[in-house]
Amino acid sequence: MPSISLDKALHNHFQRNQRWGFTWALWTAVLWGAWYVPGTAMWYEEPFVSIHSGDHGMRLAATAVMTWIHAVVVLLFLIIWNGMLGKLRDYGRTIVRFRRISKWYALASLCGGPMAIFGSYMAMGYVGPVFAAITSLFYPVVGAIIARLWYHEKISGRAALGMAIIIMGGVVIYGPGLFGEIDISENYAWLGYVGGIMSAIGWGAEGAVASRAMDVTDPDVGIQCRFSFEILFWGILVLPMIYLLTDLPIVTLLVDMLTSPMVMIWMVLASIAHAYCYTAFYKSFSLIGVGRGEAIGNLYGVFAVLFVMAFTLELPEWYFVLGLILTVTGSFVMYREPAENISTLREVES
Repeated sequence: MPSISLDKALHNHFQRNQRWGFTWALWTAVLWGAWYVPGTAMWYEEPFVSIHSGDHGMRLAATAVMTWIHAVVVLLFLIIWNGMLGKLRDYGRTIVRFRRISKWYALASLCGGPMAIFGSYMAMGYVGPVFAAITSLFYPVVGAIIARLWYHEKISGRAALGMAIIIMGGVVIYGPGLFGEIDISENYAWLGYVGGIMSAIGWGAEGAVASRAMDVTDPDVGIQCRFSFEILFWGILVLPMIYLLTDLPIVTLLVDMLTSPMVMIWMVLASIAHAYCYTAFYKSFSLIGVGRGEAIGNLYGVFAVLFVMAFTLELPEWYFVLGLILTVTGSFVMYREPAENISTLREVES
């Protein structure tokens, strides 16, 4: 009898973790999808709208400034969040333990900031929001492969099938729109392609790296550490180097952006979405694993299209409906995996 009771208690515990893990991953998708609206809208405000599309140096410098301010505002919202949760002291204790813990968040910040977020803003600015969304859809594959090779996170047959269906749904949703959105006669669009590739690789790698640190830290504290390091990277290294080594008006761009009411309104909205998207993102990893957390988070593609449709008042095409069905089906396949399987995902070294 005691053994049966213990087995039942463990089963209930695993189910609860699974349910919360998928809930956090779904919130990731909703908030991530919402981010593409204000993230793209900033490019249609001053000072960005006046930058010529062929002025690559200026546009990349503007993207760097945009990404740094984005990280600063996100950190402010994370400080508020952790302050409400009473975790600011934990943050201080964690970030100073660089050699054993926070080095992973520093590495995650390099993957997620200068690669993923910077790349996404490039894709939005050079090509458009639909392209920016589709190019990141394959990041769960990157994350799952890295997690498998690095710390042996298991990929069951059911999980692999669910991930494949989700990715297939994303391709169906965005494929036709992608080719309609890109003007191949524009020779600068290749930078948008590069940005899209950066975002997919960056977010996939970030999930795998950050999950390593979350073996021993709280996800809420971890995400604050991650954005703290990103701010330092941009503010101490990248932007000063651009200022010192080029004639690009970094200071002018920064001042113009901070003094533009509409840009800052869009930036605050984008940062709110991303701050709590990332919070949910990190929480899901420790509960259902990197591959599953990123795959369910991949539903952001559906929500991105929904939010863009609401913003532009454009109705969905048939391929959107088909892709939506495929994506939801893939999520259901993953969700139906036995809870005990998710509890034994990883073989973490002691």
